[in-house]
Amino acid sequence: MAEPSDLTAHAARNRAVWNADAPNWVESGRESWASPTPWWGTWHIPEEELRMLPDLAGLDVLDLGCGTGYWCAWFARLGARPVGLDLSEEQLATARDLQAEHGIEFPLIHASAEAPPLPDSSFDVVFSEYGAAIWCDPYVWIPQAHRLLRPGGRLIFLAHSPLAGLCYPLSEEPIGETLLRPQAGLGAIDWPGDEGVDFHQPHGERLQLLRDTGFEVEALHELYAPDGDPDEVRHYLCRGWAQQWPCEEVWVARRTDR
Repeated sequence: MAEPSDLTAHAARNRAVWNADAPNWVESGRESWASPTPWWGTWHIPEEELRMLPDLAGLDVLDLGCGTGYWCAWFARLGARPVGLDLSEEQLATARDLQAEHGIEFPLIHASAEAPPLPDSSFDVVFSEYGAAIWCDPYVWIPQAHRLLRPGGRLIFLAHSPLAGLCYPLSEEPIGETLLRPQAGLGAIDWPGDEGVDFHQPHGERLQLLRDTGFEVEALHELYAPDGDPDEVRHYLCRGWAQQWPCEEVWVARRTDR
């Protein structure tokens, strides 16, 4: 694992943020590990409802920014051979504890998704739910994902929608209905205090990046919050807002060899 001095400034900062915040994610990690089947995003939309994953049986799957490892646990239950990678050693410690609790083992790698210490063409699927998808520079981690995939392999990742990125306030207030920053130039947002740096991309820019890297986009799924209390807030997202506008999106792209 690279020492903090070898990391980019945003990676070093995000590592410190997630190490400090890791205790606050133990119970949500435990809840997710306890679910026999996957759910997606902030609103826990069941995979049985969305059906966005391919058949993973027998495939090598890498989760970039695995956190507490719950997606890797789900991948293992679906018959895949998962590997989890995360920059936060404290998050990985929680993942190891949950592995022991559930009797599910898979490799956990302490590294940045911007410089994964793994050989070329090692995986059939590279995955990220938040993780690398928002906490890493897309112009760095997406080419790394391409390098790690076998020809024809899929990149699947969930991130904030661009609209959410335009509407999040730089405060503890939940998302609102006012555009707070321009879409032109939308990229890294340096959150105040101890909130780290995350990355956002308009659709056109992301599509161009994926194509230039050597991916063919197969699907873009925009996620809305399901029925429920419109005033409920999860991670600064108000359910009522997310019932009207897509708060998250899942990209599916296949590595092509030109």
